[in-house]
Amino acid sequence: MVDPHTGRWQRKKDARPNEILDAALTLFVEKGYNATKMEDIARAAGVTKGTPYLYFENKADIFKEVVRETIVARFNEMQLLLAGFEGCSAELLGLALDRWWQDIGSTRSAGLCKLMMAEATNFPELTQFYYDEVIRPARQLIGDIVRRGIARGEFRDGNVEYAVDTLTAPMLMIMILDHSFALVPGCCETISRDPHAFLKTALDLMLGGLQQPVSVKAPHD
Repeated sequence: MVDPHTGRWQRKKDARPNEILDAALTLFVEKGYNATKMEDIARAAGVTKGTPYLYFENKADIFKEVVRETIVARFNEMQLLLAGFEGCSAELLGLALDRWWQDIGSTRSAGLCKLMMAEATNFPELTQFYYDEVIRPARQLIGDIVRRGIARGEFRDGNVEYAVDTLTAPMLMIMILDHSFALVPGCCETISRDPHAFLKTALDLMLGGLQQPVSVKAPHD
């Protein structure tokens, strides 16, 4: 609702916005952004057509708030947890993976990744928002862990950006496949059967390339 004094958009403070966001998340993941209409969101939330406009300016505003509430908020919590970790960097990467899977990857919000991959070029403003709010901070976090490992002598020195690409690729793949091919019986069975185990295996393989080789002393004659 527009405040007549400030001209700014104001949202009512009650439980209804959360119901609208929850309905919007489900529809965005199931139908995509373009195919989801404001009246669809209202219907799914059990409110009248005009009710979403009392809290949100438009569909793009709803999408951004869905991303902030379901991904950005969880990611911020994860960052605080990881910041206090004192173990080795390989264990820190494992902890980051576990928290990402628990808080984001195994939830409905993971479907937003597939949505953005499919519709990125159609909605460049939303794509830039998603990149700035989700992708860039995620890459920064993983990159910081890799740089930490290099500085501590735990990881080999190398191109950090390429390492980030390699470490995040399985996460991106599982989110896309889990909301596409894995929904079709007989497709991607090895991944859909236990996606977390797949991610841990992928991390173990990548750590084999990242970690410094352990020097073995030759036996004395």
